[in-house]
Amino acid sequence: MNRLVITIILATLTMSGMASELYEAVMSYQADRGALSRKYSNSLSEEYFVRFERHYTDWLERLSQVDYRALSADGKTDWLLFRNHLEKELYFHRAAHGEFREVGHVAAFRHPLDSFVVFRRMATRPDSPALAAVFSDAARQLAENRKEIEASEPFESWQKAELAASVISSLRRAVGEAYRFYYDYDPEFTWWMEKPWEHLNSLMQEYERFLRSHYSNLVVRDDGSGIIGRPIGRRALEQELRFEFIPYSPEELIARAEREFEWCEAEIVRASSELGFGTDWRAALEYVKEQYVPPGVWPGMVAEMVVEATDYVMVNDLLTIPELAVETWRTSMLSAQAQRVSPFFLGGEVIQISYPTSEMTHDEKMMSMRGNNPHFSRAVVHHEIIPGHHLQQFMNQRHHPHRRAFSTAFWTEGWALYWEFILYDKGFAETPEDRIGMLFWRMHRAARIIFSLGYHLGEMSPQECIDFLVERVGHERANAEAEVRRSFTGRYGPLYQIAYMVGGFQFYALREEMVESGAMSEKEFHDFIIRQNSLPVELLRARIRGEELPPDHTTEWRFLR
Repeated sequence: MNRLVITIILATLTMSGMASELYEAVMSYQADRGALSRKYSNSLSEEYFVRFERHYTDWLERLSQVDYRALSADGKTDWLLFRNHLEKELYFHRAAHGEFREVGHVAAFRHPLDSFVVFRRMATRPDSPALAAVFSDAARQLAENRKEIEASEPFESWQKAELAASVISSLRRAVGEAYRFYYDYDPEFTWWMEKPWEHLNSLMQEYERFLRSHYSNLVVRDDGSGIIGRPIGRRALEQELRFEFIPYSPEELIARAEREFEWCEAEIVRASSELGFGTDWRAALEYVKEQYVPPGVWPGMVAEMVVEATDYVMVNDLLTIPELAVETWRTSMLSAQAQRVSPFFLGGEVIQISYPTSEMTHDEKMMSMRGNNPHFSRAVVHHEIIPGHHLQQFMNQRHHPHRRAFSTAFWTEGWALYWEFILYDKGFAETPEDRIGMLFWRMHRAARIIFSLGYHLGEMSPQECIDFLVERVGHERANAEAEVRRSFTGRYGPLYQIAYMVGGFQFYALREEMVESGAMSEKEFHDFIIRQNSLPVELLRARIRGEELPPDHTTEWRFLR
């Protein structure tokens, strides 16, 4: 390989951030965690908790041996990011271990079954007659265990009852996998073990069902909405905020969201007046919703909106956009089932479009079309493709790719939401209808902070959250139900929904410091951010300002205005 080629490769590595001193360590950590997860696959077992405790503490010890002061600026950022991740994982791992131990007595019979799972990994041939006796004895112990639980006080919450049932379910799956490994491949095993396993498996399934309902009848699991989530409570919420470098209490964030809501209402009244509805902005909102288009026409219009938003950013020279990123996005349609959780766009390399399908009822079709009208949609297509999620994903694969292991929604959703702020300021919404569309979503983001924090604090039920979105923001009811279902039963962390606007506030405040002050041009600011990959914005702030944070840094940036 000649010197020129080597120089180009090294330059590429440096520009992409792969040359950070901690790159290999982060990649090794991810590989280690993946290997351990595949081997210790029962995450509700003492073996799993003990092994992963050691995994996190070992890596924290290894990280502590790194000379922080000798690291480059990117290395220091990675060190802080890595330490925060490990401390967060360890904290919540220990919390989960504690919860597991609180209900672990429901599986007092498990020890010989766990041993069977362990020796199966090495394909050790079992003593099948002896193992059949072990399974039969475990079935007897399970029956005794159940009698003791039935005679005891019910669990004080449905969440603990659910966890207890999950302990049995996870054990049953692990034992079943080990059983199937030998079954039919070892004739002696098959002859001895078939009936004992069928009996034990049946008892465990019945036990699971019993445990799932064994909680105080004074506790409400379903408030009538059909949405069953898991509110985490104040202490866990505060810890989550700390690990995301958010130095505010839930109440402070709710108060800021309320102020944003008031600003939005004042703005939307101005647009409503221009349309002839005066202060009755809800009537103006209904008028905008009625501007929906026929189903067959809609996908093509969405694609045109994506092109329009991309062209706007490029023509105004707000951000460097690689040609391949412009070339490679595409479209798909969301099924009726998917729209029960995602009633609006989803984005990335593929923009997933919500619109009615033939299997929907008439009311469902109308709510889908009204909620995805052109003015609402024009306000957020850029959030999903360029300069939002598609561009983020494209750049994250090419710049500091190891940082994707520490992904934070406050960067991912915050950046995409920040562009909604900026484009509104720049007059991207030229008509009052388009301004109403952008303001509707802005109110929605503020509402997410209020209802999601309220829910996790135990102050709002899912049904109250739905009503709040309908009555305060103006959502279609089916769309509000889908939003709340997505928030509390989807694959999202407890802070995910607040990360949109709170992250947007962070980027907006940082822009004021760096761009409005004249320290950087707008394009330089945006280009720097999009090449840093997913970072807590407080760490990104230190990096863009050239500040060296101490290794014991904790969150302190008060960014709310």
